[in-house]
Amino acid sequence: MDNRFKQAEFATWVGIVLNGLLAVMKGLVGWLAGSRALIADAAHSASDVAGSIAVLAGLRTAQKPPDADHPYGHGKAENVATIIVAILLIVVGVEIALSASKVFFGEVPSAPKGIALIAVLISIIVKELLFQYKNRLAKKINSPALQAEAWHHRSDALSSIAAFVGVLGSIIGQQMNYPILLYLDPLAGLLVALLVIKIGYSLAKESGLIMMEQVLDKEETEPYIETVQQVRGVSRVDELLARTHGHYIVVDIKISVDPTITVAEGHSISKKVKEALLKKHSNINKVFVHVNPYSQEPS
Repeated sequence: MDNRFKQAEFATWVGIVLNGLLAVMKGLVGWLAGSRALIADAAHSASDVAGSIAVLAGLRTAQKPPDADHPYGHGKAENVATIIVAILLIVVGVEIALSASKVFFGEVPSAPKGIALIAVLISIIVKELLFQYKNRLAKKINSPALQAEAWHHRSDALSSIAAFVGVLGSIIGQQMNYPILLYLDPLAGLLVALLVIKIGYSLAKESGLIMMEQVLDKEETEPYIETVQQVRGVSRVDELLARTHGHYIVVDIKISVDPTITVAEGHSISKKVKEALLKKHSNINKVFVHVNPYSQEPS
């Protein structure tokens, strides 16, 4: 197992342990304190645990080397894990929204107890620290699954802030005899739900594009083309297609060479093109080169 996956797996396990503890704490305190927002927040943390387990499975699959059935490697397993996390977020968001909205259809709200505020503050601090840690690591090792998990933590931190406002507002409303403020707690729960659904949709959409093998745009592939043009013997880059395959890039390229050289010489040039791309661009993992005889019109 290389260092990249060791770091990602360690970070995932940290998330599983801390999220598990937070989910239990917020769920218990939310139930004792009578806070819909905090119970919704606990469900969000619980979904983090399930998402982290999916990410862990994806990371372990993604590190497997290419085989006969998967010649491009198993990198997309991370994107599959990301989609699972996204679906979990959407499902949890819908469930939270349904629960929180009941109060707007006849159910009389009540203010939660003050202990709920302490639980929410602890959650905000822990979740934001987890986001900062995993977001920086995800960028460092280029892991889409870990990036998704990081934003899952950020969404939990933001939902905890919403829960804090809701709980505090409801308590103030009860103490100052402003019944309207009692609705802030369930309203915060509904806001949390919408935030969770939005983040889940964004993650699913991004990973879906990768799964559909959308190629990188011209601006992103320009550095690759410049690298190939510097290889001696390459007369022209006819076409370069690059696509994300999990945490790495797969490149398919067509080059034109002098039509009078031997097949062996053309093969040597294609090998140099492959070596140049792999050496200069660490995010590229696979390169497939097609050699064309040079002519005035690109092949």
